[in-house]
Amino acid sequence: MVCGAPDRAVCRACRAAVDALPQRRRLVAGVRLDAAHGYEGAVRTLVLELKLRGRVDLAGVLAARFGAVVGAALAYSPGAVLVRVPPSRSGRRRRGFDPVVLLLARAGVRRPPALLRVPEPRRRPEHGAGGPRGRAHGQKERSATERVAATVGTLRAPTRLRGRDVVLVDDVVTTGVTMAEAVRAVRAAGGRVVRCVALAEVEG
Repeated sequence: MVCGAPDRAVCRACRAAVDALPQRRRLVAGVRLDAAHGYEGAVRTLVLELKLRGRVDLAGVLAARFGAVVGAALAYSPGAVLVRVPPSRSGRRRRGFDPVVLLLARAGVRRPPALLRVPEPRRRPEHGAGGPRGRAHGQKERSATERVAATVGTLRAPTRLRGRDVVLVDDVVTTGVTMAEAVRAVRAAGGRVVRCVALAEVEG
C-alpha cells in the first residue's frame, strides 16, 4: 500500500521503513512526550490511510511500537493511570472510531478512559457589510497565539484523577497545543501528568 505493491496492505520493505524511523522526544507543557515515530514517510502515509480512509487493516503495523512506548511510560510511574486525549467530535463522526483506541487494542492495551470535551458555547452570528462574521476559523488559518487561545478550556478531566499520576496518550502531536491543553485539564483536576505519549510527532 505504501509503495504500491499489488495485493499487499504493507509490503516487507515498507514495514522495514516504518521500523527504521526513530522515536521522537520533546517537552510539552513541561512534561516529557515520547512519540513512537516521527510523522514522516511511510508512517505519515499509514496514519493518513488509517484516519482518512478508514484502513483499520493497517493498524497492526503501527501498534506494536506504540504499545511498547505506552508500556514504558506506565512502567516509569507504577500505578499511573493511562488517559487518552479524545478526538474531535467531527473526526469521530467522520471515521466512526477512535484511532488511539484501535491502536492500543491491537497492542493488547485495554481501552483507557478519555478526557471530556467541553461543549463550545453558541455564538450569535454578527452581520456586517461583508456578510456573516464571528465564524470560527479552522486551525490552519489561525496564528500560533490564536490556536492556543482557541484550545484553552476545551478539555476537562474527571475528578477521580485527583491525586493520581497520569500518562496522557494521543495519536499525532503537531504543534503540541492540544496535548498542552490535556496536561492543563489534568492539573486543574488535581492530577499529575508524569509522561505524554503519541503515536507520531511532527518535528518542530
